[in-house]
Amino acid sequence: MDTIEAIKSRRSVREFTDDDVSDEVIELIIDAGRWAPSGLNNQAWRFIIIRDPDIKEGISKLTHYGRIIKNAPVLIAVFLDNDQMYDYTKDVQSIGACIQNMLLAIHSLGLGGVWLGEILKNKEMVNKALGAPDSYALMAVIALGHPDEGNRVSERKDIYSLVFRERFGSGW
Repeated sequence: MDTIEAIKSRRSVREFTDDDVSDEVIELIIDAGRWAPSGLNNQAWRFIIIRDPDIKEGISKLTHYGRIIKNAPVLIAVFLDNDQMYDYTKDVQSIGACIQNMLLAIHSLGLGGVWLGEILKNKEMVNKALGAPDSYALMAVIALGHPDEGNRVSERKDIYSLVFRERFGSGW
């Protein structure tokens, strides 16, 4: 799949079939994430893979999107390891790039995924439920699996409404 096509056709998927996702595919997804850029190449991201229904049930109670947490075959909790941090802002930006790489990999593999951020309001309780080290700061949970049937559309603002300074070339 062409990169631009993947970026434009990826959608957040919140409904999944019961089909399993193999460990090999999960490894490909995490591998895509680890190739994101990071300041000083510190790669301060860390991951916890969650498949256990009891753990999913527990953390589903910590977010408004508990239904998605419970129904996704796989969750990947994405953390910033504060012990490996270089610069907080740059490292958080790197985590965002890492998550986007993973979402694009999920899409390119014919799977569906969604970036869940609302769960961060209870990040300390999520960390405890997952047994995450104290140095790990939860950044997001990615829910993924085989997408259930559905028509997913998304709108974007007109590109010209997003450029505010020094318009370049014709049309800008």
